[in-house]
This record gives sequence, structure tokens and C-alpha cells, in this order.
Amino acid sequence: MPRKIIIDTDPGQDDAVAILLALASPELEVISLTAVAGNVPLPLTQWNARQIVELSGKSTPVYAGCDAPLKRKLVTAEHVHGKTGLDGIPLPAPSHPLQSQHAVDHIIDTLRAHPPGTITLCPLGPLTNIATAFQRAPDIIPRVAEIVLMGGGCFEGGNITPAAEFNIYVDPEAADIIFRSGVPLVVMPLDVTHKALTSRAWIEAMRALGTPVGQAVASWTDFFERFDTAKYGSEGAPLHDPCVIAYLINPALFTGRHINVEIETASPLTLGMTVADWWRVTDREPNAMFMGGVDRDGFYRLLTERLGRL
Repeated sequence: MPRKIIIDTDPGQDDAVAILLALASPELEVISLTAVAGNVPLPLTQWNARQIVELSGKSTPVYAGCDAPLKRKLVTAEHVHGKTGLDGIPLPAPSHPLQSQHAVDHIIDTLRAHPPGTITLCPLGPLTNIATAFQRAPDIIPRVAEIVLMGGGCFEGGNITPAAEFNIYVDPEAADIIFRSGVPLVVMPLDVTHKALTSRAWIEAMRALGTPVGQAVASWTDFFERFDTAKYGSEGAPLHDPCVIAYLINPALFTGRHINVEIETASPLTLGMTVADWWRVTDREPNAMFMGGVDRDGFYRLLTERLGRL
């Protein structure tokens, strides 16, 4: 039985690769994509999500959700992802429709309609949609099987401020709701994603697939790799969001610790920090499987094999 998932996303080139990986993998049944404001504003994230589904040749429904964080002004990341969020290759305007229902209502209805413990939520962006659903319908919280998310950092610090990773920083109050919810959490922080760097050989292998998906993945990666190599002085760019999907397909690719993670929501200096008790120095109850290592070669083998199917 494939695992039923909802991908909550703010595409983003790395979101796009994650979505394609999920849609190419028979282990996963992608019920829907729910778009949230994050890397770019909501009109672009829902548009990009529809373009990605269309590129994949699938018909997964796309819902638009929250256009701003719970309590804050939206911070976006065009400086990383370009003005569309998916800069790198022009894609045609999507004929894939946007569903009329709000993403938050769709998340609530889906969790109520399925047996408890059968739906996994996979947030790849700010946690606004999921937190809003939890606030509006607390009865769904115990029905969630697991939340596997990309966000945060410990030893790697932050990528939008010295202390905070972008997804958590954009809506720290939403992240706080999720991390206090009691739902089993698996976190893919910068500590893992910065070890999952692209290589020139991999990008060229994607291009050599000769498919529309291969072309798109190569050009997206080329685009945002320029930003990351300049910023970190690294060989390639981290493919953050595909780590979430790769974990669902093959958890053995990742290693981590079950620890307590709290979200800073008050400090102007460390707002959005994931305070990860990696060394277990507090007596706070563990609430998250916080990943620290990835089998990079295995990760890229999986990506290559699956993306080649589309």
C-alpha cells in the first residue's frame, strides 16, 4: 500500500524537484499539493505548483492556502529563487486547474475523511497552512500519521538570519504550533540538506535524460546553484526539500536523533531559531526526530532513478 501524503509547498526549485520525486515514486500516493506563501507570494506558489504537476504528466490536485504568516509580514526569497520562484527554464502557463477549495479546508476535510494515522503531511515551506488547520480543527491533530518537514538548523545555524532557517523564520508562530502539537515529527534541517549538495556530474546526467523533466531539473539546479556556491563557497547547491521525500521512500538514507526542539518566537536576535537539544542537556521531552546525516550518493542515485521515470 502506498503511503498517502499531502505536500504543503512554496515552490521553489528544490520544492519542484521534491514534488517530481514524489510523483515518480510508487511508494507514495500524493493526495494533493497545498500551496503556501513563502519563497514567493501565494499567486506564484500555486501557479508554480500547477506547472510542476503538468510537467510531471500527472493530475494531482493543487489547492491554494494562506497568503501571509499567522502574525507577521511575509518575507520572501526571490534573491534565491528568482522573481517567479521557478526561474531557470520558462514553462508554459499551466492548464492544470487550481481547486476552488481553500487548502486549509482541504487539509481538514482530508484528515477527517481518512482513517486516523493514514495521512502524512510533508511541509516544504513555512508551516502556516498546517498550523492554521490545527488551530481551526484541533480534532485532526491526533489523526495525522506523521509530519516530515524541511526546516531549521542546529550546527549549521541559519540561512536567512545567523540563527534561523528560512521556512521557520517566515512563520515562527506556525512552527511553534507544529512543534508543540504532539504529532510525530521528522525534521530535515540545514545540517542534513547542506550535506546533500548537487554536483556538476549529476546536473549534466539530468540534462542527458533528454526529457522535459530532466531539462527542467538541470536548469533549475543551475539557476539556484549559482546563489549557493557564491554564498557558501561550496561545490554545489543543497537540495533541501527532496530530502523530505527521499526519507519517505528510504529512511535508511538518513541518520538523526530523537530530541527536543523548541521554536524561538520572541527574541529579535534569534527569531525563528530551532533550539535543538542535540546533546540532551535539558529535561525537555523529545518531540522530533532531528536528522543530522545523509548518504549523499544514495540520495542522488534515488533522485536520478526516479526522475528518469517521468
